[in-house]
Amino acid sequence: MSSEQIRKVAFVSLGCPKNLVDSEAMLADLADAGYELVSDHADADAIVVNTCGFLEASKDESISVIKEAVARKEAGSLNRVIVAGCLVQRHRAKILDWVPGVDALLGVFDRDRIRAAVSGAEIGGGDDEKPWWIAANAMQAAKDRGIDTTDLTVQGKDGRGLGYFENDGNRMRLTPRHWSYLRISEGCNQNCAFCTIPSIRGKMRSKPLAKIVQEAEALMASGCFELNLIGQDTTSYGLDIGERGGLVEMLGAINDVVSAHGGGWVRLMYAYPTNFTDDMIDAIASLDNVVKYIDMPLQHASDRMLSAMRRDVTAGAQAALVEKLRSRIPGLALRTTFITGFPGETDEDHAALMEFIEDVQFDAMGVFRYSREPGTVAGTLDGDPSLHVPDEIKAIREGELMLLQQEIAFENASWVAEQESLFDVLVDGSDPQMPDLVVGRCYHQAPEVDSRTIIESKTALVPGSLVRCRVVGSDGYDLLARPEAEFDRTIRLPISG
Repeated sequence: MSSEQIRKVAFVSLGCPKNLVDSEAMLADLADAGYELVSDHADADAIVVNTCGFLEASKDESISVIKEAVARKEAGSLNRVIVAGCLVQRHRAKILDWVPGVDALLGVFDRDRIRAAVSGAEIGGGDDEKPWWIAANAMQAAKDRGIDTTDLTVQGKDGRGLGYFENDGNRMRLTPRHWSYLRISEGCNQNCAFCTIPSIRGKMRSKPLAKIVQEAEALMASGCFELNLIGQDTTSYGLDIGERGGLVEMLGAINDVVSAHGGGWVRLMYAYPTNFTDDMIDAIASLDNVVKYIDMPLQHASDRMLSAMRRDVTAGAQAALVEKLRSRIPGLALRTTFITGFPGETDEDHAALMEFIEDVQFDAMGVFRYSREPGTVAGTLDGDPSLHVPDEIKAIREGELMLLQQEIAFENASWVAEQESLFDVLVDGSDPQMPDLVVGRCYHQAPEVDSRTIIESKTALVPGSLVRCRVVGSDGYDLLARPEAEFDRTIRLPISG
């Protein structure tokens, strides 16, 4: 397939925000190369599918999308199908067996090869008809690009590890103009029994602070108001490359950038509970632009399960941390996720988790049913019939957990409405299902994963604007609000005698 035949490229991005940032970087690279990026697959000469391979369900979704693209090619309406991302890194050339019509593969360390993959350049690890670029790890990828991995500008201040050397600065953002994800690290050094991330993304590689600051500057200059900090383990930021100030110094630096641009929101996602220091807590509490919100996946609240999951923390330590966070960060909103149906989970373990959720009263919570993943410690455990939790039990437990959280969330939203609480609401825009209303978010509502604030306004509200609103009601998880400026005000004059 010659490059002359490829003019228009469509892109499908699946999976997590980290994958989305990779997609944004590849899109920018293709645009710089002169390709026209189209949203309608019927108009495309080539389709790129950036896959997720974290869970079996993610794999199934990715394969389905790839098969749809290949079917278009076989029908003659498409010339080329390129598959990238985590599924490629995890399963490599197996994808060519699952979907033979794929034309090129890109691993997670090779997204900068996207031009060659789209054009059909006859290089890579495969044959001329089906090339692939899949570096085994970040170290190999760096060497392939002539990067000196002994250079302290790559390794960090004391040269302890290979830092994040890829360029996230040039991105065609897929998020709205007023908010963005800002990756601070890649990979993970934790050893959770259920997780495939270290085998896909490798060891943790923190992004040098200077690069993070540079990206934050560019994002704020482009119109961002909200920066959502992402990585597999954000509380461990900097430890691998000798950034001694770690997360505390990084939060301070980004806070300064945001202040210089008139203010905004800096939100911490994917915090790991064992690495939360008092200095980190103080930084979140004191920095003006760091919103009082923490996303901290806890996964379980039974000591048996936490030990089996290799989380290196006890239920008591988690409870103490939550109490400390809430006592030292006034107004803190706490989001978490749990896994139900992990191998060996008993009714007693499930009851302990239910009790923990009832006690803590999380502001937002998600639940995943355990998925057996080959190559993980938990996957081996799940192969033991005595430890395997049947799917129907997982479904029941998930339902009980989410119903409990629903009751907590609905009650909290109703209480906020009864207080007629005032919040600054970041306007996201209109909702196609509610054309007369505007949708936004308060500080305790992260984009794409949390509840929303629905605004009824007499005047048009611009996406990206921050509007002071009074909560007047609730609708399930969501808050209902009106701009404070639209409420009638009574002027009381002094009475003269």
